[in-house]
Amino acid sequence: MMAETPVVDIRRVGKAFPNVRALADLTFDVRRGEVVAFVGENGAGKSTLLKILSGDYQLDEGEVLLDGQEASHVSPREARQAGFRLVRQEPEIVPHVSAAENIFVGELPQRRGVVDFARLRADARALLEECGFDGLIDPAAMGDTLSPAQKHIVEIARALKPGVKVVAFDEPTSSLTSDETERLFTLIRKLRDRGLGVIYVTHRLHEVMEISDRIVILRDGRLVDVCETRSVTPDDVVRMMVGRDLSYGFSRIETTRPEVVLEVSNLSSRFHENVNFKIHAGEILGFAGLVGAGRTELAKVIFGDIHKRSGDVLVAGQRTRIKAPSDAIAASIGFAPEDRKGEGLILVRSVMENASMAVFSTLSRFGILRNKMMVDTVSPLIDSLEIKTPSLEQEVGKLSGGNQQKVVLARWLAAKPKVLILDEPTRAVDVGAKAEIYRLIDSLAKSGIAIMLISSEMPELLALADRIVVMHAGQLSDPIEKSEASEERILNAALGQQAA
Repeated sequence: MMAETPVVDIRRVGKAFPNVRALADLTFDVRRGEVVAFVGENGAGKSTLLKILSGDYQLDEGEVLLDGQEASHVSPREARQAGFRLVRQEPEIVPHVSAAENIFVGELPQRRGVVDFARLRADARALLEECGFDGLIDPAAMGDTLSPAQKHIVEIARALKPGVKVVAFDEPTSSLTSDETERLFTLIRKLRDRGLGVIYVTHRLHEVMEISDRIVILRDGRLVDVCETRSVTPDDVVRMMVGRDLSYGFSRIETTRPEVVLEVSNLSSRFHENVNFKIHAGEILGFAGLVGAGRTELAKVIFGDIHKRSGDVLVAGQRTRIKAPSDAIAASIGFAPEDRKGEGLILVRSVMENASMAVFSTLSRFGILRNKMMVDTVSPLIDSLEIKTPSLEQEVGKLSGGNQQKVVLARWLAAKPKVLILDEPTRAVDVGAKAEIYRLIDSLAKSGIAIMLISSEMPELLALADRIVVMHAGQLSDPIEKSEASEERILNAALGQQAA
């Protein structure tokens, strides 16, 4: 590690909103040449602190020094010019311009008064290669065609242009698979070795333990501790985060039944070729693979969001005709998508409306929704899933990530599906909520639902899945039994290096 001169110095910082004390008396620093992880449950103050550092919020008390200079009340532009860069959890992508233009937004190279697109694409390729993400994005691809992982990579590249002194990553791997995560970690280590300060915010404690030098633990807007990573265990960190014991590990006991509930036979689309698999009642079949392998696209083909060229989807032995999501719902298939905010929820509508959306047809009369029936349907689910919301009328966009995900699951519990597709179900939720969601998924399987689980988190797949299939270039490996699965075996199959 290099000299410990603070590149970020946070002194007695406080921030309040109406009826909420978001931060109180925070004092710690980030040194040059180190990676500092911020951890805490949703509402602990991590995002508020990042927004103060980036100039999005103004602090109420205390001061912030950036590279020794006063930076307590800067604008976002001033924070960026001073060398603070934030890689946001939700990438800010302009949809109808290229990836290269998104990377260099506001700084497009020009020649004779017009944009030099050849140089722009060359600069983008060079920057992506320097970041370790070469080959993963076509600089000419339009922003609205990029996958969630590619959007995150664009956001990362945008932050690492000249002048950066400290870079903060907010849930950077929430859309990345293990290969992309390793590339990111290699980049972070390079940044650290160059003497930059790196702030790393995530709910994935195994990443914290692997990449950070120190851990800042927050709870209810206050500093619990700053500790050397090598001196603590994940369970130690969780205990300090939540103020109670909570086992970080989870291991599911198989409850598979013999009957096949979902059978996919010779399924082909523009993303896949002759895909075959079966999921039994009560089984969780895990889907691993790298970004671009086709896992999300496969889920959308089965759910009717993407057209299939050929093949069959059978539910409980019955062949289905799925041309739209409504057909899939009628066939007793539910789907919780990866992009919870963009595709899974209507953020400005209520918890009640979002949770009952899949059964609107049974809750209406002459096209008018019956409020009492909605309340009677949703209230027991809110209680059983322990969704923290002030009321059923609360806008779902104002809930924490974990509670939003449980609203999505409540929707499908209301619909009573035979098959449930879960695409990255714990993306960007805190460790406490993640443990609750694991137990919920386990209980859904025990009730007899066949679950298709897509996840980029190896520990999640190994803990939850009864069997794991690996997708590479649109094709599936043979299933790997839980007892034979390992991270190394799954990654090799994902890379196409050997048969699973």
